Amino acid sequence: MFHRWRIARRNRAIVEELYQNLVAQTRQPALYERCGIADTFSGRFEALAIHVFLFLRRCRGEARLEPIAQEVVDRFVTDVDTSIRELGVGDQSVPKRMRKLAGVFYERVHVYDAAFAADDPAAALAVALKGRALDEASPADAAAALATYMQDQNERLGTVSADDILSGTLKIGD
Repeated sequence: MFHRWRIARRNRAIVEELYQNLVAQTRQPALYERCGIADTFSGRFEALAIHVFLFLRRCRGEARLEPIAQEVVDRFVTDVDTSIRELGVGDQSVPKRMRKLAGVFYERVHVYDAAFAADDPAAALAVALKGRALDEASPADAAAALATYMQDQNERLGTVSADDILSGTLKIGD
């Protein structure tokens, strides 16, 4: 009985470590200054959604990583829920907002995946980011910078071994 509890506790610690590393990536000033993400609740949500998406992308196709990827997404949803509540949104409307934000996240996953699969991923990502992570009025160089950032992060995540991820190690920062 206690053995399963210890395993579950260790798994939660690994998920938390992975998630906190993704959160730390969203705190890079360059994302907001050079890449044009707005420093608002919505902008920070978009920055975190990008990093969670890239993590999901890394884990996709590896059966032993998919459960932990889902747990990281669950942790992301819990974090967003907590943030909404801390902003003072009433308990009655939180589930409705969470459904909307979950839909927004999975729409991003679909669009960003399609962009990565395009013939010219950099250009496709720049287009996909407009109106999502970036305002429609954002300069083209901001969209290009964020697209390049996403491609770089995707490459870095690709170098992280499955064993490292399963141990909670996710060194992708600069």
